[in-house]
Amino acid sequence: MNYSWNWGVLWQTTGVGDSTYLDWLITGLGWLFVIALVAWSIALVLGSILGIMRTLPSKTARGIGTAYVTLFRNVPLLIQLFIWFYVVPNFLPDAIKSWWMNDLGANTTALISASVGLGLFTAARVCEQVRTGIEALPRGQINAGYAMGFSTFQLYRYIILPQSFRMILPPLSSELTNCVKNTSIASLVGVAEIISQMKTISEYTQNTIEIYTYVTLVFIVINICLIQGMNLLEKRLRIPGLMAGGSK
Repeated sequence: MNYSWNWGVLWQTTGVGDSTYLDWLITGLGWLFVIALVAWSIALVLGSILGIMRTLPSKTARGIGTAYVTLFRNVPLLIQLFIWFYVVPNFLPDAIKSWWMNDLGANTTALISASVGLGLFTAARVCEQVRTGIEALPRGQINAGYAMGFSTFQLYRYIILPQSFRMILPPLSSELTNCVKNTSIASLVGVAEIISQMKTISEYTQNTIEIYTYVTLVFIVINICLIQGMNLLEKRLRIPGLMAGGSK
């Protein structure tokens, strides 16, 4: 294969000031973390609320939660991001639309759209994990709580949620890593995150294999660190006697 290998490509200058291609990659990595953090915050909060709603006695609450999950889990993420970036701004009030179109930079609007879209998509998946965790609890605990005079709010606050969230930490770990990996789709709506920077560097240098390898390693390291962190949290919070709780 007639290919010129150059594993030091990241340390070459870009020709734009004193920056190197490594600087571009670090900039993209920073945007990746911003998108992942915002999206995961939205997903965890909204998904938890929806997951609780799907287990409440109220048919209306369950219906809202079910409708949300049905919609957002069955529409591809890429289409959702395109809708948030290209379609939704056209239906904003004139003042907000003008601010969005004229005052915000293109990368900022793309960043917000990608973060919201990814967050809402992931929220549907988190919702199912929360619902499953709540429904996995022994029914006797819930009945005992009502028998002791707990209201539904108190039951969820003091009995159901503290246990269910500990039980669903392993699947939440998977959703967190999926959220980080799905940030790569943000490059398709114009966010200059790590995948976008990877493509740009590849086009500038023609060292495609090296750049793609470096970015792959970055994702592997990030997700391994996240998984290890969630594993430590799981071991610290696990409940003896439930699931893989074991004994302390």
